[in-house]
Amino acid sequence: MSTIHWTEADTDHSAQWHSESAAPMPTRVAVIDDRVRADIAYRLACEGTALLWRGDFHNARHLLQVLRRRIDRKPVPTGADPAESFHLYRRARGHRARVLGKLLVQLERDHSLALRRAPDVRWACTEAYGSSREPMVVALTELLGAIGARQWRENGVLIPALGARIHPHYGVFSPVRGEYVDLVACASLPVEHFTAFDLGTGTGVLAAVLARRGVEHIVATDINPRALDCARDNIDRLALTGRVDVQGPGLFPDGRAHLVVCNPPWLPARPTSAVEQGVYDPDSTMLHAFLTGLPDHLEPGGEGWLILSDLAERLQLRTRAELQAAIESAGLRVVDRIDTRPRHARPKDISDPLHTARAAEVTSLWRLVPRCGR
Repeated sequence: MSTIHWTEADTDHSAQWHSESAAPMPTRVAVIDDRVRADIAYRLACEGTALLWRGDFHNARHLLQVLRRRIDRKPVPTGADPAESFHLYRRARGHRARVLGKLLVQLERDHSLALRRAPDVRWACTEAYGSSREPMVVALTELLGAIGARQWRENGVLIPALGARIHPHYGVFSPVRGEYVDLVACASLPVEHFTAFDLGTGTGVLAAVLARRGVEHIVATDINPRALDCARDNIDRLALTGRVDVQGPGLFPDGRAHLVVCNPPWLPARPTSAVEQGVYDPDSTMLHAFLTGLPDHLEPGGEGWLILSDLAERLQLRTRAELQAAIESAGLRVVDRIDTRPRHARPKDISDPLHTARAAEVTSLWRLVPRCGR
């Protein structure tokens, strides 16, 4: 970690700087409290000055809401085509995150928050950051994310296909979009009495669904250590440890399987935080790695299941022809495709700059097998 420095009451101070989005350490820090005017705080944040909060915790949250409203007053510009609109949207969201991320708080050595009316955040921060030995400065938005993640982890997300809850950890994408889970729950299994790989398992939800469907043995992998811990936790909660083996970090495990399932991030763009790694896949790296590695990891007669939204195509970030070419160049062919429409609220939000693409989105399960001779 880097060390952030500031002056307070004519005394020099320092603490560790932490940012899950890899935001650079601020070089200018102003110490503020409840007396600061919102317009001054907004101007300083837009100019790049970090604002270290020393007032009431609830007032800090209120200031954050005021800053958010000021940023959101300016509409996101629309581009000449869907791809340009997407990049303008991402740029606007990046600016919004940078400005809001200038409001900082200091965590003490034990991750406690020494602010008036502050909640006990020690457990949430320990789950997010691990144990602590030194004071640490983080963005208030990040701290609120850790608190929210703690609540998600405690309450869990109901998965109808499992008849049980999955408990996402901090930094692991939550399975709130149930349509892709239902695809795996309903698709015809290739053979009886077989083994499967679940690549990029995340919370472990798809591995759990396969186990509940009777798959004898599943190896679940991920490149994210947090996801591996999360998947092991959920598999243990569901009493499936004898059926699901969580391995990693990595993509393909050793050996072959009769079924290899992969739900890669759907959009070929750069993630800016740990959670966004479940949405954005730079240059479709994971997608291509799955396709090229699949033939060498399938048992004879086996299948690969690719779960993918066509949102990237509707945003003109990737064409259907490029996807099909990648499948063919990997020595694979499509034997079936099962489509479904999203059921979450965003496609109905007409204020969303990407509404047109989201409203038409289709999520598919592509059933892939090696071409003859492979």
